[in-house]
Amino acid sequence: MTARRSGDGKEFRRVAEELRTRMADGTYGLGVTLPSQRVLAAEFGVSRDTVQRVIQELGNEGWIENRQGAKALVIKNQRIQSETARATRSRRPMTLGPLISEAFEQPEVTLDVYTLTSESLDVHIRLQAERIRAGVIAPQRIALRMLLPSESLELPYPRALKEEDSPRLRDRFRTITQRSTESLRQVLRGLEAEKLVPSVELEIRHAPLTPTFKLYVINGSEVLHGLYNVVERPLVLDDGYQVRALDVLGLGATLTHHVRDGDPESAGSIFVDTMRTWYDSVWKWLSELPE
Repeated sequence: MTARRSGDGKEFRRVAEELRTRMADGTYGLGVTLPSQRVLAAEFGVSRDTVQRVIQELGNEGWIENRQGAKALVIKNQRIQSETARATRSRRPMTLGPLISEAFEQPEVTLDVYTLTSESLDVHIRLQAERIRAGVIAPQRIALRMLLPSESLELPYPRALKEEDSPRLRDRFRTITQRSTESLRQVLRGLEAEKLVPSVELEIRHAPLTPTFKLYVINGSEVLHGLYNVVERPLVLDDGYQVRALDVLGLGATLTHHVRDGDPESAGSIFVDTMRTWYDSVWKWLSELPE
C-alpha cells in the first residue's frame, strides 16, 4: 500500500507542476478553461483520481475555479504591477514569465532570490532551460544566488490547524523545498555539462529569517518584490490526505516591478539599490550553507 501511494505521489506532483508551469507561462491564460479531467488523465497517463486531486489542489491554491459540471477556469496568474515607465509599453498586464525570459536573453544572467521555497523559481528556470536547448536563447553565464529560511527554523507557516497534522505538514514543506532545489541544481548543471551555457554558478544558502516577502534581483538592475499574504486553506498531501493549515501563496502572488534607470535619485533606482544592499548584507552576515 505504501509503495502505491508513493507512486501516486510522484504522479500527483508531476501533473501539478506541469499545469502550474502552463499557467505561469501563459499556455493556460486568465479566463481559459483547462482540458477536461478525462483528457488530462489520458495526456499524462495517470488515473482520473490523480487528476481530480491535482485540480482540487490548484483550486485550493487559487489558480483555478472548480465548477461543478464544467471545466475548471483559470482565474489567477503571476501578475506584476510595474512602478516604472516600462508599464506604458504595453496595455497588457505584466507577468513574471516574460520578465524572466527577457533577462535570460542577455549574455550574462544574474539572479538573487529570497523566497520561502524555490518552487516558483524552479518552474521558470525549467522554462528557460527549454528555450536554451531549443536554441532560442544562448546566455554565456548564469549566476544564481538563493536565500531560503534556515532548515532548523520554526516557521509560522505553513502551519497545521490541528497539532496532530503538524509532522506531516512539516514533511510536506521540507519535501517541496528539497525537491525544487534539487531540480534547480540538475537543470542548471545539466546546461553546463551539455556545454549549452559555458559558465553556471549556483549557490543556495539559508538564513534564520521567516520570509514575509519574495524578492528577485534580476541582472542587478531590476527588482521584483511581493508580500506573502497569509491564508487559511486545505493542503492536499501526496497520498490525498487533506490538512487545514495557515499558508502563504507564492506562485501567483502579486509582485511589484522596479527598474534602476539613469537617475540615481529616482524612486526605481533607490528601491533597487536598497534591496540589493539588503540582500548582500543578509548573504554576508546571516546566511549559512545547508546542513
